[in-house]
Amino acid sequence: MNDRPLPTKDRLIRVAAEMFRTRGYHGVGLSELLTAARAPKGSLYHHFPNGKSDLAIAAANWASDGLLRIIAASFEPAEGFTEGATTFCHKLAKLFDLSGKWDGCPISATLFEGPENEAFLTHARYLFDGWIDEVANHAERFGHPPEVARQMSEHLFLLLQGGWQLARARHDSDVLRRLPVHMSGG
Repeated sequence: MNDRPLPTKDRLIRVAAEMFRTRGYHGVGLSELLTAARAPKGSLYHHFPNGKSDLAIAAANWASDGLLRIIAASFEPAEGFTEGATTFCHKLAKLFDLSGKWDGCPISATLFEGPENEAFLTHARYLFDGWIDEVANHAERFGHPPEVARQMSEHLFLLLQGGWQLARARHDSDVLRRLPVHMSGG
């Protein structure tokens, strides 16, 4: 068993991802971020030359990589798109419950609530498109033509975005578990 602490850079990224997700980009000060990550003051600019904005991009990437792993774990063993999407929604509902805070999307909270700059919005688009592409690839693997696969994937993510907001408002993860019913309009 490895009890070594994470390297400073990794601690900063994970702490930033959590703090930005729960409080938004502007709700987190650098000193409290460094304190929570148990990181020396100089380490932020050592690892992230542009400071908080570089850290936000790294935190968004880390969160996105986690979601890509959930997509893979949901769709790779599935026998069809609906089964994969259902598993994906259930996994997200479980994640929603585990957070216990009814927070928003870590990408939106970090990159949309961050500085109003094109680089953040471009990066958010890149990450969201990566998720959509990954799900669309699975839909194609299940036999759907590329255009249909892309539409199915975008529909799933549109449902998830709205479903997450409704689940937050209701404090009810079952909203996410019921999303697959809406994939076919039923």
